[in-house]
Amino acid sequence: MAMTQLNHWIDAVREADSPEELIRSTSQLASSGHPDAAPCLMEVLSYNNPVAAALAVDGLVRIGTPAVDLILKGMDPRNYGARAWAMQVLARLHDVRGLALLERALSNDIGPSVRRGAARGLGELVLDQDPTARALQLERCLQALIRAACDEEWIVRYAVVFALEQRAKQLNKGSGEFERVSTALQQRADPGESVDVVRRRARLALQRLQAA
Repeated sequence: MAMTQLNHWIDAVREADSPEELIRSTSQLASSGHPDAAPCLMEVLSYNNPVAAALAVDGLVRIGTPAVDLILKGMDPRNYGARAWAMQVLARLHDVRGLALLERALSNDIGPSVRRGAARGLGELVLDQDPTARALQLERCLQALIRAACDEEWIVRYAVVFALEQRAKQLNKGSGEFERVSTALQQRADPGESVDVVRRRARLALQRLQAA
């Protein structure tokens, strides 16, 4: 792709004077898949335009590794919306380099949507091929998710249930890790869980794991 065209799209995003123009320009830039588009797409995550932000997420996912680098180095800690969208990018790219950021977000972020995205990301990270590193990464994922299984927001608990099911698929049924996950899921499946959709999702997860 000619840099002239890419720069034209970047300028169009930054100079957009209406929501519709921002959406149109972001769509063009996101479709490029060019690493040099990533900084501008990151900026769009902080704009108050959900359609444009969703397009920017798609573009960052298309860019891949350079987008992860940018999020790890340059995510705006003051902008709740940008953090939530960035968690979606990390979750969809499955890059284990995001592990520490996802852990912190799930444990500490004040935004429920940020914590929800972080939980999903921890459930879908592609872990290291080295057995020792993989075991350590898996344990970190499990610890963070099990702690968050009692989050005050049901959307986070629902995401944690999903993530625990994904992680449990990689565990031996007789292992201590599998039992810990099963216990956490059972707590969400029991009547003590106040939200019906979370209970039903946890029961479904347990049924699937037991049948596997």
